[in-house]
Amino acid sequence: MLAEIITIGDEILIGQIVDTNSAWMAKELNAIGIKVKQITSVSDDADHIIEALSQAEKRAQVILITGGLGPTKDDITKFTLARYFKMEMRRDAAVLAHVEEIFRKFNRPMIESNRKQADVPDGCTVIQNQNGTAPCMWFDHEDRIIVSMPGVPFEMMYLMEEEILPRLKKAFKLPVIYHKTILTANLGESFLAQQIESIEDSLPSSIKLAYLPKLGQVRLRLSTSGADEAKLKAEVEVYAQQIIEKIRPYVVVEDDIALEKAILDIMEKKGLTLSTAESCTGGYIAHLITQHPGCSTVYAGGAVAYSYELKESVLGVKAETLAKYGAVSEQTVIEMAAGAKTHFKTDYSVAVSGIAGPDGGTEDKPVGTVWIAVANKDGVVSKQFSFGNKRVQNIERSAIAALTMILKLLKEDAN
Repeated sequence: MLAEIITIGDEILIGQIVDTNSAWMAKELNAIGIKVKQITSVSDDADHIIEALSQAEKRAQVILITGGLGPTKDDITKFTLARYFKMEMRRDAAVLAHVEEIFRKFNRPMIESNRKQADVPDGCTVIQNQNGTAPCMWFDHEDRIIVSMPGVPFEMMYLMEEEILPRLKKAFKLPVIYHKTILTANLGESFLAQQIESIEDSLPSSIKLAYLPKLGQVRLRLSTSGADEAKLKAEVEVYAQQIIEKIRPYVVVEDDIALEKAILDIMEKKGLTLSTAESCTGGYIAHLITQHPGCSTVYAGGAVAYSYELKESVLGVKAETLAKYGAVSEQTVIEMAAGAKTHFKTDYSVAVSGIAGPDGGTEDKPVGTVWIAVANKDGVVSKQFSFGNKRVQNIERSAIAALTMILKLLKEDAN
């Protein structure tokens, strides 16, 4: 079963917003056994929308559309769909009542453009949007299903979870699509491929291996599909364990989760706590950690200390250390990590100080020089890194390197 996603809006094509809808929808479709064949973004132009829809119908049985359902003149999706399906427009009484209730609830005046939200192509099945005024429209067309949803993410997500996915599961006999993900760190993609080449060559045609590299990490994803979920899992697990055995020192976790989430899970299980002391990363490590629900059971807090004064007053770095060695040094970052562990009363702490760039580098400390230290009950370990001259990449690389050092120390402590 193949699907195609079409996102509509000039704001996507000019880079004003990032299309997060498609990634989320593709993941949810995959989970119920529907593979996404293609994702297409088109402008607020009727001819472009019609062309995209026409081509999509040649490739997929399910077509999901988001965007262009608002009350303004540039929101042309439903009128374009009426033209495509050769349908007249009608005003849906239930949708109109819903819109009126929303405006009543918020004590806002209602104008004709708001009432037009209830206009839909005659012949579609209307699905009420409980989180907004724009209705969802379901079309059955020549054994294809076409669904048009609002582009507002939380409205689309609600409709997908509560209405569209259950209806698709009922409409089709869907296969099981099974993925097994292995998260690795500290080994590049090409070296990783070399290590597991013989295993990859032995994979049956029904199992595909994908390499998904990210700064400092590579996800290995084994994928297969079929009718018997237990059998699929058992088949994939055989090869997954062969891979894990071959590259065990570099395996972080056997799951499709972020590196920081893997660390949080390990520390929560062991009852350990963590704090951060950041300079050049500006709180990015704390951001990665705190985006995960439940992180407070592990993460106590941290400090973003750029100035010498804050490094001294908050983290306890000695003035003479800063004067003699500078902020970007092994000595300073060790004292930052030890100070954070003491100040925040945690089992582990991580500290980062470096020159993110694009300026600020010197001959002996060029842009991209970063020192990282991790402290625990046994002391402090530190390491110097030399990244590039791109500020954003240096911040991201520093964060991943810091997390990897925490993970390594956690594993060593477990042995």
